[in-house]
Amino acid sequence: MKILSFLLVVALFYTCSAQPEKVYQWRGENRNGIFSEKNLLKEWPENGPEMLWNNQEIGNGYGSPVVVGDKIYITGEIDSLAQLFCLGLDGKIIWKKELGKEWMKNFPGSRPEPTVAGNLIYVGTGMGNLFCVDSKTHETVWKKDFISDFNGQYPMFGHSEAPLIDGNKIFWFPGGKEFNVVALDRFTGNLIWSNKGMGERSAYNSPNLIQLPGRKILAGFTAYELLGLDAETGNLLWVNAQDNTPLEKRDMGVGDTHSNTVISDGNAVFYVEGDGNCGVRLDLSADGADITEVWRNPDMDGYMGGIVKIGNYIYSCGSAKKELKCNDATTGQKVDSLQIGIGALIAADEMFYYYTQRGDLSLISYNGEGKMKQVSSFKIKLGTKEHFAHPVISGGVLYQRHGNTLMAFDIRKK
Repeated sequence: MKILSFLLVVALFYTCSAQPEKVYQWRGENRNGIFSEKNLLKEWPENGPEMLWNNQEIGNGYGSPVVVGDKIYITGEIDSLAQLFCLGLDGKIIWKKELGKEWMKNFPGSRPEPTVAGNLIYVGTGMGNLFCVDSKTHETVWKKDFISDFNGQYPMFGHSEAPLIDGNKIFWFPGGKEFNVVALDRFTGNLIWSNKGMGERSAYNSPNLIQLPGRKILAGFTAYELLGLDAETGNLLWVNAQDNTPLEKRDMGVGDTHSNTVISDGNAVFYVEGDGNCGVRLDLSADGADITEVWRNPDMDGYMGGIVKIGNYIYSCGSAKKELKCNDATTGQKVDSLQIGIGALIAADEMFYYYTQRGDLSLISYNGEGKMKQVSSFKIKLGTKEHFAHPVISGGVLYQRHGNTLMAFDIRKK
């Protein structure tokens, strides 16, 4: 009896102490653009914070880095081939791995940010292929081909999805008629479930998980729909149609760009999709099986700069009006704006970091009433092509990609 009791205690200890592996991914721990960094500068010198280093050998691309301990992972395109790079915190390349052909049509270069859990790196290419790479051996554990495995459908500007993990599952949106959305075993690549969705091509969207007490919902966009699927079973729970583009006008590149990741707060779901219904709040039923549209704001028309929710306010960039916007999360009404251009937004230590498509990187303060103020700004002068990549903060360092260059800036308080 004593032995049995002892074994039960041991089993209970290991059950309670077993923790899921931490996931390092797109736009922070919860994909909401908020980084849990502290003790950061509240103002920068005139020419910006100190640049610790830059690396101009990562190839063409738009994807942000992911920082895991003392390693940095980022993708790039060199000579039409996709490359996965591993850098040290000094910016020097430790190793790189060729992943095959990269997207070379509209805006050539790599797209997605890698996702890392334990010693496994999950990375997609603009061609829609998905790889699992061992960070220790640098070998491919498994690979899924966009066409031969899923019969996927390419959007106009290449596949741009950062892989999403939940436990032993990894989710992918190939698009197409049969394997529109899939969940794979992240250790083997085997198919767990697939859903036909609405049979549409993908929409450059990195999906997110909505956590409810009794259910997890996978929320992601295809060309003209926001899909809500039960993450465990793959059952399609609800669809939110992007009805701004009439059926007769729908075509490749028309109304099908939905790059901003959905965020949620309790049963409230928020998105900003300038090529869709623009700014929207949806409220979920208690079991997550139904949605109700609470508000829609056509002036919240950002395409790919991300959205951040702080308190009861939604922050995002505009498109028609090139500004950073603040809107009330309850009503959708405008609260404040800054005329500083279209850009990508993240938050950390009660400040915003905003990287515009003109190459300006700004530090912005905000208060509890949604009011914003640009505190500091400087120009990113290194790098090539468009200023699209989202900023990343880790260990008191601000990482900014511009095309073939990754830069690291020290933003720690001294």
